[in-house]
Amino acid sequence: MLRGALALLLDFEKDIEVVGQAGDGKEALSLITKLTPDVCLLDIEMPLMSGLEVAEELQRMDSPCRVMILTTFARPGYFERAVQAGVQGYLLKDEPSDRLAEAIRRVMDGRREVSPELVFGTVREVNPLTEREREILRLAAAGSSSSEIASKLHLSYGTVRNYMSEVLSKLEAKNRIEAIALAEEKGWI
Repeated sequence: MLRGALALLLDFEKDIEVVGQAGDGKEALSLITKLTPDVCLLDIEMPLMSGLEVAEELQRMDSPCRVMILTTFARPGYFERAVQAGVQGYLLKDEPSDRLAEAIRRVMDGRREVSPELVFGTVREVNPLTEREREILRLAAAGSSSSEIASKLHLSYGTVRNYMSEVLSKLEAKNRIEAIALAEEKGWI
């Protein structure tokens, strides 16, 4: 309902045309690839693929589409991932529609747009996990066992176990479930 209302409001803008809408991240990625929009608006939490995962995939594909994230979450780790994924806009969902339309125009002009509330939330503790540790923790969060992670990443079971042990130590977590919950809460995975 929110997606449809937002699309309708943006369509009222004379210089903005909504060319597609998606119900989940995989559909969004498919539509972006097919329709090649100038800008895509993504929610962070979408079924199948998060907005951040879609942005990261678009970056890997070297897509010319400019990415804007709309979120209700002011989690510093999400902002950090968005910046690393080349996201040009990071705005709160409760911004007025005219503010969003203006932000889209600014992003089209090559500028970055970030809600001030989100910027001030980025003063936080640094993510202690390496990229490999985040990758292993993301796979664990998706339900993969250490053996499956080892196979997927072409590592030995012992190496994966050592990485997971290091993750638990860095996050001061008792087990992988606690580590996953903590890393997700902080937006680190």
